[in-house]
Amino acid sequence: MNASPSSALLSVSNLRTSFYTRNGVVRAVNGVSFSLGKGETLGIVGESGSGKSVTCYSLMRLIPQPPGKIESGSALFDGIDLLTAPEELLRRIRGKRISMIFQDPMTSLNPYLRIEDQLIEPLLIHERMPRAEAVKRGIRALEEVGVPDAARRIRGYPHEFSGGMRQRVMIAMALITRPELLIADEPTTALDVTVQAQILELVKRLQQELGMAVIWITHDLGVVAGFCQRVLVMYAGRIVESASTERLFARPKHPYTRALQSSIPALQSKGAELYTIPGLPPDLSKPLPGCPFVPRCAFAEEHCKQPVELMEVEPSHHSACLRVQRGEIQL
Repeated sequence: MNASPSSALLSVSNLRTSFYTRNGVVRAVNGVSFSLGKGETLGIVGESGSGKSVTCYSLMRLIPQPPGKIESGSALFDGIDLLTAPEELLRRIRGKRISMIFQDPMTSLNPYLRIEDQLIEPLLIHERMPRAEAVKRGIRALEEVGVPDAARRIRGYPHEFSGGMRQRVMIAMALITRPELLIADEPTTALDVTVQAQILELVKRLQQELGMAVIWITHDLGVVAGFCQRVLVMYAGRIVESASTERLFARPKHPYTRALQSSIPALQSKGAELYTIPGLPPDLSKPLPGCPFVPRCAFAEEHCKQPVELMEVEPSHHSACLRVQRGEIQL
């Protein structure tokens, strides 16, 4: 269930982010709106290039400007508009009240600094913690995410860690200040399934202890099914479906969502050819007046090229498919 604007920890309205390139204006995020309550877990899914990461980078004002530009919208976090807040206020929020786990740990960690210096920096800056106490907490944070011999390895450099271990360091760094909102961008991609389960359990425990809200960006629908309470499905910079996790998997209301579910290898019959969505995602530098999924959709008709908005088709279940909204098809 969507959190009401008055009770929401985060309320995003009509967010639009574009990139001005030599080949034209790429509308990476095009009118995204959603809300998130305290302690809630929201999954954002979709193919690469659908706008998932750019949406969250925009909320944190981490879009490189230029070429990027946040064109419009608001993102109210506990009453503070993250998109217009003074930089000094935003710095006090980022890394303390809102933390983010980035997708690529190799480029997110400074190769010239020890893990210790990078891991405890949020504690030194935001909590003004004595260094010795911060190091102890840093060691505990590494142990929580499964880094062996943490007391020794905290003195190492990023190049001395494998990709999976660097990812664990990034997760520890994001969780060390016990944030109110955690934004996780493909946080367990480089980890094996056992460690992935440990990280998910750690995040769940912190949610219970702190009431922490989580935005989980992923391609893994299996993680979404077992971890998230609500899901946003994004395509071509737009939200095409929004529902509770249970309802979304049981009764998808957009052809793109159904196609994503059909692409899950575990759902295929043994020995059967794996299903792939035909065609390619659209060029976001060109106008997309109607449903952007039309060229790849098995249910598309001529009138699907008309403008379509995200509408409620069942209680707390929204879809941007014109044929579903009209009751012409049942998915």
